[in-house]
Amino acid sequence: MSADQTTLVQSVSLKLQEKMKSLPKLMIGNIELDFNPNEPNEELREKARIELRETPENVEEGLKVLQKLLKDQSELQVPLNKEHLQKFLRPCKWYPDSSFEMMKRFYKFRQTHPRYCDNLYPSNEYAILMSGILTPLPRRTENVRVFLLEGGKKWIPKEISLDQIFRGLILFLDAVLVEPISQIAGVRVILDMDGLTLSHVTYFTPSFAAAVVEFVQRCLPCRLKGIHVVNQPFIFNMVFAIFKPFLQEKLRKRIHFHGRDRTTLRNFIDPKALPKRLGGELDYSDEPIGEQLVQYLSAFEDEFKESSKYGYVSKT
Repeated sequence: MSADQTTLVQSVSLKLQEKMKSLPKLMIGNIELDFNPNEPNEELREKARIELRETPENVEEGLKVLQKLLKDQSELQVPLNKEHLQKFLRPCKWYPDSSFEMMKRFYKFRQTHPRYCDNLYPSNEYAILMSGILTPLPRRTENVRVFLLEGGKKWIPKEISLDQIFRGLILFLDAVLVEPISQIAGVRVILDMDGLTLSHVTYFTPSFAAAVVEFVQRCLPCRLKGIHVVNQPFIFNMVFAIFKPFLQEKLRKRIHFHGRDRTTLRNFIDPKALPKRLGGELDYSDEPIGEQLVQYLSAFEDEFKESSKYGYVSKT
């Protein structure tokens, strides 16, 4: 990226952080969903030091080397500021070469999978945001952000496609990974498969499974702490069989099948962060928050559009 191009690039992360501070609260029932754009506190800084090698020396060296790697090539155009680069450096423990490789895979995925990544703005994902299929839980567990994906009763495939669900998840992750706290502590995903039927299963294909696993396993700049499958019927085995051939051991070990056993789920996620119906202590209305969610994320429409311009330069 040239010096002129670098000057023109603005920090999407920084703009998102500033905007979050002035937005109305996003409520799930009577509980505020805490999007936290602030720099990490002392406890998180210590966690980052121990788990991510995040020391002043490693941060300075990691940023300097990664910036040089990006400047020395012209195909990949991205912001060179700390706010953007640390999203890739933190999950790679501030090793710049590994971060550079992850960044290339991330943007190559966006280039080669336009059906999941092109024009990924809140205004284009209205249906999935309104559906209630995807919900960020309002409380964290050990500072980890938790997402709930309900792939059974709430999913009507003729109204919401698998592609839309995947796009919605990527959109959520893009927003959450602006948070330094989530970059450091990571993310957990709960898949609630209650109500999954054979008609649902027929929509899953090997090509879809391969794309999802590729993104999660190789491209996602995120500390994925675990995927927790709950309330799954026996027929879910057919779905998992489609994904299993693409899973490497590291990711496979982070997938946990709980069925209706709430005790094992609570071993991973603090009951204070779990809804009551999943064996936790959170007591809030199960009414969809779609309208609030759409309004909240739509405040960042311009930033999502700006972010979509980053990546590999199209060859003409």
